[in-house]
Amino acid sequence: MGIVEKIKAKAKANMKRIVLPEGDEKRTVQAAAICKKEGIADVVLLGDEEKVCAAARETGADITGIEIVNPETSQNAPAYAEVLYELRKSKGVTPEKADEMVKDPMYYGIMMVKMGDADGLVSGAVHSTGDMLRPALQIIRTKPGYKTVSAAFVMEFPNPAIGHEGVMIFSDGAVMPNPTAEELASIAVASAESARTLCGIDEPRVALLSFSTKGSAKHELVDKVRTAAELAHQMAPELILDGELQLDAAVVPEVAALKAKGSPVEGRANVLIFPDLQAGNIGYKLAQRFAGAGAFALLQGIARPCNDLSRGCSVEDIVATVAMTAVQAQA
Repeated sequence: MGIVEKIKAKAKANMKRIVLPEGDEKRTVQAAAICKKEGIADVVLLGDEEKVCAAARETGADITGIEIVNPETSQNAPAYAEVLYELRKSKGVTPEKADEMVKDPMYYGIMMVKMGDADGLVSGAVHSTGDMLRPALQIIRTKPGYKTVSAAFVMEFPNPAIGHEGVMIFSDGAVMPNPTAEELASIAVASAESARTLCGIDEPRVALLSFSTKGSAKHELVDKVRTAAELAHQMAPELILDGELQLDAAVVPEVAALKAKGSPVEGRANVLIFPDLQAGNIGYKLAQRFAGAGAFALLQGIARPCNDLSRGCSVEDIVATVAMTAVQAQA
C-alpha cells in the first residue's frame, strides 16, 4: 500500500469535515464526489448552488448528499463577519468591510475553520497560495510555539530502502524563500510532526542540510544552519536531529561514519530540511524527475489545517490533499 492509500485509510477511520472554497471548479467537484463515495471526508462545497450543480452535471460527478453553501446568502455570514471585524479592526477593517469579506468563499471557508464549523480547508485549483495563506494567517494564525508557516513535501520513492520504507519529508520547497535560523528551526520541528502524523514515521530522523558537515566549511550560511539545529533541539529536545550536514552525510551511513562521527541521525535521515527555498524546490524536483519520486505537498505551522494545491492539479491530487488535511485535523 502506497503512502497516499495509507493516508486515505487514516482519514476514513475518523472522518473530518473539510471545506472546499472553489466549489464550482470542475476538478474540485469531481474530487468532492470521490471523497464522499469513498468516505474520506465530509466535504463542503462553497459557491452558488446552480453553478456547483452545473459543474457536477458537466463532469458527471454525483454530489448527492454533499453540502453546498453560498457565502453570499449563508445564515452564518453575519456571525462570521462580526468575529472577523473583531479580529481585524486594529488593521482598519470596518464592520461593512467585514460583511463584504465573508462573502468571498476563501474568507468564508477560513472563517468556517476558525469557528469550528469545518476541520480543515483545501484550495488552490484556481487560487494562488497567497490567496489562501493571507486570510489563514490573518484569521487562524500560526500554532503556539511556531514562528512560521512552511511547506513540506511527502516524497514517496520507488526504492523502499530510502528514508522510512521509501518515504521522506522534504521541507521547505514552496513557501519561505530565505528563512532565518529561528524560522528554519520551526520548520524542522513542524516537519518532524508531519512525518509522524501523516506518514506514520514513529521515529523522525531530521537532518538540517548544508554544503558543510560539522564545520568542514566556514561561512555565514553554514552558521545559520548550525544555529537552527541548536534552536530546534531547544524546541524539541526529544527529536533525533542534527545539522549542519551535507546530503550524503545525512542519508548514507557509511559517509556519516566518516564525516559526522557521533551524529544521532547516523546517515539514516527520513526528514530533510533544506536551508532555503531555492535548495528545497530544486531538491524535491530532482527527486521527482531523476528518482521517480511522488511528491505531495502540505502546509504546516498553521493553527488549524489549511492546504494549498497546484493550479495544474489533477482530481486525484485534490482527493489526496483532502485526505492529508483530514489526517492533520485528527491530530
